[in-house]
Amino acid sequence: MLDQKLTPLEIGAIVAIVIIWGVNNAAAKLATEYMPPMMVAALRFGLAALCLAPFVRPPFPNWKAMLLIAVLGGPVHYGLIYYAFSLAHDVSPVSVATQMWIPFTTLFAFLLLGERVKWPGIVGLLIAFVGVAWMTADPHALRDWEAIVFGTLGAAVWALVTVIARRTAAVPPLKMQGILALTAFPTMAFGSFMFEKGQLEGAMAAPPLVWASVVWAGLLSSVLATSMLFWLVQRREAGRVTPYLLGSTVVSVLMGWLFMNDMLTPQIITGAVLTLTGVVVVSLAERGLRYGAAR
Repeated sequence: MLDQKLTPLEIGAIVAIVIIWGVNNAAAKLATEYMPPMMVAALRFGLAALCLAPFVRPPFPNWKAMLLIAVLGGPVHYGLIYYAFSLAHDVSPVSVATQMWIPFTTLFAFLLLGERVKWPGIVGLLIAFVGVAWMTADPHALRDWEAIVFGTLGAAVWALVTVIARRTAAVPPLKMQGILALTAFPTMAFGSFMFEKGQLEGAMAAPPLVWASVVWAGLLSSVLATSMLFWLVQRREAGRVTPYLLGSTVVSVLMGWLFMNDMLTPQIITGAVLTLTGVVVVSLAERGLRYGAAR
């Protein structure tokens, strides 16, 4: 579009995505307090697959790359993310750490594709990494260091998926989301059956709010928010939209503080602000960044 001003409909879509994804991080933490993480992921993507399966149909160009994207972006990425939330005492630090996928994308594009990194991108990357390290070093956040590490690893995996997607033939967004869901659902279900315990007890003990969290993740996050996101990036440059969506982390932090007894010390807040500032700088510097839906 030639007009750079966002329309009211586009602003409404951005606000909706920010709220849905921000609440979804808190929902992941809540659900994994009652049920094992791979079970939660399986339930989420089982619901998503029911909605998205009709979009998965031939042809499948460059199927090897698509399979790699599906495996890394489905069970590997979400397995790490849900495991991170299951380890966490607080929602906020992990929610901030998962945004590191944007700096990681720039780093991997340089290392694997030889893409040139602009100097503001390098500065933003350094700021983001310093922010995560400073946040993690807080005595209160330090108890969540394992969760932060796994959340950061999940972000790195999604960044790798994004870089692979840059060199892969374009696939309709909902078709790719359907492939991810159809890959993640059986893989996570099998992993839960083989390696986790207490699924039935957790399911029976889970209150209605936990089941609502699973439905929120499967339908609102994976289907509705993703559909709105791809509608947006078809109308605007990804770099025009990405910085606004970082507001989802602010929503997650507020949800954790207001409703889940998260402790926000000055050091945690400073680290979070540094991290998100670095992410914004990277996303603005790398306007060609292909945005991926990792929520």
